Amino acid sequence: MSTVTFGITPGFGEKLHKALGYSGAVRVGDRVEISGQAGVDDDLVVPDSLEDEIILAFDNVERTLATVGATWKDVIHVNSYHKVAPGDDVIGDDHNKVMAEQFRRRLGGRAPIWTETGVTALGLAAMRVEIRVTAIVGSGN
Repeated sequence: MSTVTFGITPGFGEKLHKALGYSGAVRVGDRVEISGQAGVDDDLVVPDSLEDEIILAFDNVERTLATVGATWKDVIHVNSYHKVAPGDDVIGDDHNKVMAEQFRRRLGGRAPIWTETGVTALGLAAMRVEIRVTAIVGSGN
């Protein structure tokens, strides 16, 4: 039987756990699943800049993975959710440019699968992006 470990990210994750009762990550054996990570600071404030928000969301994925002993190098699947205006039929280049830059910066040449979805609402009104990942610890070695 695999060991199950739950991770709660210090700062924003502790606040969300207390308010909403969920963990930011779960590890079962070598497999890690994390909840969607927003581009927020530890006080749940979203930056004004979309680029800063996306970078912070990537940082928060990294922080959350670390709570259960994983890193970006272990990531095999990325789901990203991008706020679009009702009626828009595409996620803008402003989102995709920063996402691609962060993949290149953090994944060291690895290319996990990626599902990108446009949505009209996220967990906080100011949010424009949310990122969740699946990782297999040791797969990036």
